[in-house]
Amino acid sequence: MLGKRPKEHYGTLTLDEINNLLINENNNYFDLEFFQSNNEGDIVSEIQKAVLKEYSAIIINPAAYTHTSVAIHDALEIFNGKKIEVHLSKVDEREDFRKINFIRDVTDICFSGKFETSYIEALSYLKKII
Repeated sequence: MLGKRPKEHYGTLTLDEINNLLINENNNYFDLEFFQSNNEGDIVSEIQKAVLKEYSAIIINPAAYTHTSVAIHDALEIFNGKKIEVHLSKVDEREDFRKINFIRDVTDICFSGKFETSYIEALSYLKKII
């Protein structure tokens, strides 16, 4: 629903536009795959697929599941590659319930609060370390 959500938190770009920015920024450096789901179980399955295929890295924006999902935490915990948490908004400076983060302790680094630039920073970080 990006592009329709409150612009002061999430910016103006759609998910497809953000993905296209990443493709352009990547410049064929990595093989990128994109996945989006509103279903927690589908997200867990996708992370488990990355475990089995031994992917080098995951950039994940767990959205509201950041604050609720032990299942996504546990799936990320067994992934051996680099794990980058990304948020479009300044999630740590928002409502009190958003200060609960089940994901942070199983990721290597977090980029947040810069809209689509958070994703670009995550990709740039991976280019430097992989």
